[in-house]
Amino acid sequence: MTASVDQVIEQHRAAGRKFEVDGVRSFVREQGDGPAVLLLHGVPASSFLYRKVIPPLAEAGLRAIAIDFPGLGLAERPQDFDYSWSGLADWLEEAVDALGIERCHLVVHDLGGPIGCTWAVRNPDRVLSLTALNTVLDIAGFRPVSTMYPFSLRGVGEIWLRAPRFFFRQLFYQQGIKDRGAVPVPEVNAYHALLLRDDGGAAFLRIMRSFESAEAQQRFLWEGLAKRDYPAQVVWGRDDPALRLNRMEAVKRALKLDHATLLPAKHFLQEDQAPAVAAAVAGLAGQSDG
Repeated sequence: MTASVDQVIEQHRAAGRKFEVDGVRSFVREQGDGPAVLLLHGVPASSFLYRKVIPPLAEAGLRAIAIDFPGLGLAERPQDFDYSWSGLADWLEEAVDALGIERCHLVVHDLGGPIGCTWAVRNPDRVLSLTALNTVLDIAGFRPVSTMYPFSLRGVGEIWLRAPRFFFRQLFYQQGIKDRGAVPVPEVNAYHALLLRDDGGAAFLRIMRSFESAEAQQRFLWEGLAKRDYPAQVVWGRDDPALRLNRMEAVKRALKLDHATLLPAKHFLQEDQAPAVAAAVAGLAGQSDG
């Protein structure tokens, strides 16, 4: 019997717990013991994205921790919150403390890249390793990719959010999933339901309209990452139609890496390449101290 969307979300909720940071309640899904692995999502996703990656990381002797950023997933969506990348990085800093994470292996995806790397540059002594998955670090002048750009436009974004679920599902499969059989329809629909939730996606739209694309912010990231003393790697869905291989090359330059691991996947490689993603993260964790 196929689970309904509500059942999929309830199973996800039951696998985690709530936590609170500075008056904002959020959600964390974690499993395992050992060194912490902090898994950061982007848009239009949440900790739900990592549900298949968490178990193999736990089996590898790591404490896998996936959280929801405010405005997304099962987190609260306060109207007066700073949804810029810097604002979310500020919140992340307090969230790491609230979850009792002293040091961690950091995994970033999509907009979790500039957010998580901002935190990493601010707190280099708390990072054990960094894995970048289909993300953006060449942020100077960055604009959302074509399929996400309408959400950044006032009025247009609201119309797009009111489109039938079928429209979102087709967009999700087209942009994000190479192996459609890996993600049943109710699970794709769960992404849509978790995006809209109580506010109809209003907080998501604020995130989409709060990008920080100044050259100074990129310099801060690249110069800070160049000084790191922990290992890093790039693991990329090679068939991503949104963040193409030129974006991967920019991430490699930012991290001063010559090599990347290419997987047969699109944007959401955590869905159809979860074992390979977990193996890469665990492999790098095994090479670092802590």
